[in-house]
Order: sequence, then structure tokens, then C-alpha cells
Amino acid sequence: MSSCGCEIEIKDRDQSRVLILLLAINSVMFVAEIITGIIGDSTALIADSLDMLADAAVYAVGLYAVGRSMRTKAKAAHASGVLQILLGLGVLFDIVRRFIVGSEPSSLMMMAVGIVALIANSVCLALIYRHRQGEVHMRASWIFSKNDVIANLGVIAGGLLVAYTGSSYPDLFIGLIIAAIVIRGGIYIINDANHEKNQKEMTG
Repeated sequence: MSSCGCEIEIKDRDQSRVLILLLAINSVMFVAEIITGIIGDSTALIADSLDMLADAAVYAVGLYAVGRSMRTKAKAAHASGVLQILLGLGVLFDIVRRFIVGSEPSSLMMMAVGIVALIANSVCLALIYRHRQGEVHMRASWIFSKNDVIANLGVIAGGLLVAYTGSSYPDLFIGLIIAAIVIRGGIYIINDANHEKNQKEMTG
């Protein structure tokens, strides 16, 4: 059996290529959603844009971890989980603020941007699919990509409900759900990273 490490190098290159694509898609969608979220006065879109930003950070951290030790990969995943939680708490703050001062979300903008984001995240999900059972930093990327699709469906549903009811509450409610998804995902990956780190320490 060859010990040249060729298979590891190929795997690392493949991971890097996937993560670069994911990083590019999420960065573009973050900019698009934060702008339309502000213009459209939508908590759900702003929440989803921050989710995109968090995911872009996760992919950037994952890219940094490629080819490094398992301990480094676990630390990188842990850091990405902490960032997810912080951004989720930021969304909760915005929801409380909008609940107090009021908002007038654009249902059409919510649905249109939500559909575009759903397409983008479906592409991300397809790209990361075969790495979903891989190393901890790749598992983190899979978890967050999967959560994004759920969040996008929520934004679209929220837009429909805003149009149907004429109320801003569905927008706030969807924003709350997205924040909960982001925070839950962050907690999950922190626990996964800690488990990976403990296993590594036990095996030496």
C-alpha cells in the first residue's frame, strides 16, 4: 500500500474546492439578502441574511481547517458554532426591536428573495452532500446548509402569510424560527466538536 498521502491530498483538494464554492455562494446571498431585507423591512430576510453570513464564516473556517490536525478541525468547528449562536442572538434582538417599534415587511420581496435563496442553498446542499458524514468541519458545513434550506422555506411561507393576513407578525415569527434554527445548529456543532476533541484525547 502506498504511503505517499495521495488520497489525503485529493480529499483535501476536493474539500477545499467545495468549501470555496459554498463560501462564494453564501457571501453573494448574504449581500443580496441584507440589502433586500433592509429595503423590504423584513426581519425574516435579515435573519436569513445573517444566517448566510454565519454559514460563510463556517465555510471560511472549514477551509482554514482543511489539511490540518483533527484537533485544529475540532477547534475550528467549535468557533463556527459559537459564531452561529452569537448571530442567532443578534437576530433575536432585532425581532424584539421590531416588535416594539413596528415594521411593514414586503411580502413580494420576501417570497422572491426566498425563492432565489432556496435555489442557491439547494445547490450548496448538493455540493456538500457526499461530505455529510466526513470530518467534523465538513459535518458542520452540512448541518448549516441543511438548516438554510429549511430557513428559506420559512421565508417564503412568511411572505405568503404576510400577503394573506396583511400583518407583520408572520415575518417576526419566521425570523424567530430562523434564529432558533441558527442557535440550535450552533449548539449541535459545538457539542459535536467537543465530542470529537474528547475522542482524540482518549485515543492519544
